Amino acid sequence: MKKTVITLTVLLMAVAAHAQFNSVPSGGNKTASVSEGIGITQVVINYSRPGVKNREGHIWGEVVHKGFADLGFGSSKAAPWRAGANENTTISFSTDVKVNGQPLPAGTYGFFVAYDPDESTLIFSKNASSWGSFYYDPKEDALRIKVKPVAADKSVEWLKYEFTDQTPTSATVALEWEKQVIPFRIDVDLIKTQITSFRKELRGSSGFIWQTWNSAASFCVQNNTNLEEALLWADTATSVSTGGTNSFQAWSTKAAILDSLGRREEAMAVMKKALPYGDVNELYYYARNLAHLKKGKEAFDIFKMDYDKYPNEFLTNAGMARGYSALGDYKKALGYALKARAQAPDLPNKNRLEQMVKTLQEGKDIN
Repeated sequence: MKKTVITLTVLLMAVAAHAQFNSVPSGGNKTASVSEGIGITQVVINYSRPGVKNREGHIWGEVVHKGFADLGFGSSKAAPWRAGANENTTISFSTDVKVNGQPLPAGTYGFFVAYDPDESTLIFSKNASSWGSFYYDPKEDALRIKVKPVAADKSVEWLKYEFTDQTPTSATVALEWEKQVIPFRIDVDLIKTQITSFRKELRGSSGFIWQTWNSAASFCVQNNTNLEEALLWADTATSVSTGGTNSFQAWSTKAAILDSLGRREEAMAVMKKALPYGDVNELYYYARNLAHLKKGKEAFDIFKMDYDKYPNEFLTNAGMARGYSALGDYKKALGYALKARAQAPDLPNKNRLEQMVKTLQEGKDIN
């Protein structure tokens, strides 16, 4: 009896000591983490990976119990599967999202599955810290959705989560194990989350430089949204306090916002103010955009301004070629294109100028 007590005591001490160290997970299951950025939203899944281990045909409905079950331990008498092994699987969202079209606030959730081959229930629980699903409580559910499991093309030995079908605003999360896949869709409101992020960040250290205010304002004009607030951000970007008073980018962003608001005369006045601050590249690409919009005279004037500031350079000679081409004077345009071709700094630019020369020789516009 004494020997039994001593042996049991030693075993308990060994378990306690074992729990204090990093070690191989219980049952040889692999720990894993997978993450993906959707827009500016970070999605992180932490889980343990059980293996099939020669149990083909006995995973779904057996190892993974069907529906809710009494696991014989803990407070839950109707527990779903923990969607992995060992500690419960967790999924984190850095912003609000929609899961299969249903809203779910930012946060970290315990993730569970009540498996059914026809229609499984996926559960996002506010309890993300308990061990497995032994203490699952439906009162802590943040969201439940129904999905149909899908047959896999090939068997997956170790359970895994993957992000598939990504777009700038969505992705599918696929739980894959043995010969089944359980998918669910995550969607984000990119514009809403980005603007919310701007509002927060501009109140911190990022708000002391013009570049961040300009980036926020520029995002809004590019997406034609939140323009009134964007104009206030542009005002700050061009102010003395942030150092953007001499920034072509900041002033041209403000002009673009005014133009989008239908205040075109104000936009033109602001753009006129921006021009003296433009460098060789900024003026060239602004003029090129005007030429693309078939505003030939305006484009030529900016190309000429750029050339006068930076005469006989590769980019300004190319600009004058585009400027004269926009006016329909292909002969003068060809002369500048030939100069630019001789100054081309690398093969891609040389090839581009070769094509411009060829097009002008054919009497066609290069814009």
